[in-house]
Amino acid sequence: QVQLVESGGDLVQAGGSLRLSCTASGSIGSIMTMGWYRQAVGKQREFLARINNEGTTYYLDSVKGRFTISRGNAKNTVYLQMNSLRPEDTAVYYCNAEVRTYYTDYAPEWGQGTQVTVSS
Repeated sequence: QVQLVESGGDLVQAGGSLRLSCTASGSIGSIMTMGWYRQAVGKQREFLARINNEGTTYYLDSVKGRFTISRGNAKNTVYLQMNSLRPEDTAVYYCNAEVRTYYTDYAPEWGQGTQVTVSS
């Protein structure tokens, strides 16, 4: 069993910054990619950013230049540095990882989400 735990969500004023963290634990054999998604009220969950084991990153166009994804040295932690936050960034932010366990092939795992609220 694999657990992803996010932290760092908060209430922040427009123009401010937040850093989200996510740590994976459990019966992890290896992690291929880690990423972040968000879901605003009444909207579908959307992809934000992803990073693979080589450090290659991918971003949603609307967050390029404002959000930066990175992984910790242990490779089971992923961060999302969010700058110049806007009210439209308000959402629940979810961590995602492609994980191979000791018993199963690679499969997506999700955290429980952390709330980010940006006030105008």
